[in-house]
Amino acid sequence: MNQAVEAFLNKVWQEITTIYKQESKRINEFKDQRTLQAGVHNYLRVAWRKGKFTWSKGQIYIDFSKFLSSSNKFGADTYIMELTDELLTEEFFPALCRLVDELFRSEEQGHDFFDYKFEVVFEFEWENSKLTLNKQLLNEAKLIQLQKKLDHFIQTMILSDLPVLPVKIDIFFFANHLLNPDLMKQEVEVIDPLIRRLSDKLDHEHELKNDWISRSTYALKNWALDYFLLQHFTRSSHYGMIWTLKEDRPSVDISEMKFFLYAALQIGFTEPDIRQKYMELAVQLGSKEAAIYLKEGSGKFVRTYRGELIEGRNNDITQTIEIRILSGEELAYKEALDYIINLLKQGFSKSYLLKLESSQKNFLPVTELAKSELHQFFANALSYPTLFPKLAEYVETAMEEFAWYGDVEPSEESVMPGTYAVLGLGLYSKAYFPLVCRYMEMVDTEHQLAHDGYAEAFIEAHGVKAEHMPVIVSILLGGIDEATLVKNLTIDSLELSQALFEALKGKEIYECEMVICRIFGSIEELEEAAREALPPLKDGLEQLLALQIEMT
Repeated sequence: MNQAVEAFLNKVWQEITTIYKQESKRINEFKDQRTLQAGVHNYLRVAWRKGKFTWSKGQIYIDFSKFLSSSNKFGADTYIMELTDELLTEEFFPALCRLVDELFRSEEQGHDFFDYKFEVVFEFEWENSKLTLNKQLLNEAKLIQLQKKLDHFIQTMILSDLPVLPVKIDIFFFANHLLNPDLMKQEVEVIDPLIRRLSDKLDHEHELKNDWISRSTYALKNWALDYFLLQHFTRSSHYGMIWTLKEDRPSVDISEMKFFLYAALQIGFTEPDIRQKYMELAVQLGSKEAAIYLKEGSGKFVRTYRGELIEGRNNDITQTIEIRILSGEELAYKEALDYIINLLKQGFSKSYLLKLESSQKNFLPVTELAKSELHQFFANALSYPTLFPKLAEYVETAMEEFAWYGDVEPSEESVMPGTYAVLGLGLYSKAYFPLVCRYMEMVDTEHQLAHDGYAEAFIEAHGVKAEHMPVIVSILLGGIDEATLVKNLTIDSLELSQALFEALKGKEIYECEMVICRIFGSIEELEEAAREALPPLKDGLEQLLALQIEMT
């Protein structure tokens, strides 16, 4: 072996074995039983990263995970300058793989250290190029052992009757193994009964069921990505959803396409945007079934509805609801609201897009809100006060944190489900102030901007009154972090200043600052207002300042 290669290999292997020794100790201290885990580690990357200014002043990096930034890095000696692509390809990498393979098949690090398969990756950066090599290792004996464990687990924990249930850690591994072609046939007839069986068994174990849904959905997405999509498409980025067909893609396997469509439908129960995107990609690959799904929906929901005063259609794949108002009257909007609420209660996406046919065209007096057909629908319904309880029922059904309607392209106009109805109820009826407060506590102020102008609209509708101060403060706190000034909100009496003081008591300091900035412009402007005010208002403003000083 070339001397430079030998020196490089010795340095790398010394570091690997040192780190593995520490890692082995950590793994042996695991307290939870991991019945379905063959082993922890299945990946090793050794890389030479060139120096920022001088190529040879780089560092050696060792990573033990594809997904975690856990690089161990160290320097190299002058031998690094003697290496070539030929030496690295023909001598260094084969020798490294032999050492890894020998350790991989041994019990030296403990039985639970290595998974049944292992990937070795080597990267070497030159001044203007990069060498990349990889090799897959397989421990067939360990794979067979894991298959037997999985079969036993399915019989004893999945197919058995209650009260037998798997524990949380086993649910994690079962979800991954279920979507692993090394362990299970990726066929709907094999996988779906097991997913349904465990889901049914967990019906009364809400925490475990939520974990199972999350884990199985994640595993389905990984299968769709690793075993299907990347065969046929290139991806814009690691997390991107822009896919481009490969020119040299293989022909589509019919059974794989069938399972991909199944995976898309399953994923859609919690992530309908991804389901729709996957169906669109399947259409690009020539799937007629996917085209039907995009046109007609999955079949879970009754496609069409014809009532006395409205016609309705829906498509859960495209997350679209269509409403045609046949008669512009109160009962038509009640019927339409019942139709939508019923869909949402059945599991239809709350981030839906509404297409509306109606002769009425109303909008709420909140300028930042998009003039969409969804906005129009709720503004129309809000013109009938007797429908307010029905609209409140809709809000209770629709509100969901970190979700947005599909009525506009993702933008500053995007709003949380329930927004149009709850904001309208707050403008038109004092009875729904508590609902407005709950909405403001739930809304994602970091990613939603369109409701920020609601404070001015609210004050325009109700004025500034002491009894309304708690809801006004809630609305101000529900605005964006920039704390924009509310121009028509003035504290000009002792009664209002005292009401504001009471509403701020118990709030965090940053919340008090935000409210004061939205009312007065800044703390300094509050100080100036207090100096210039006459009693008794002066006393009230100074009380607000004292609260601020006390909290700091």
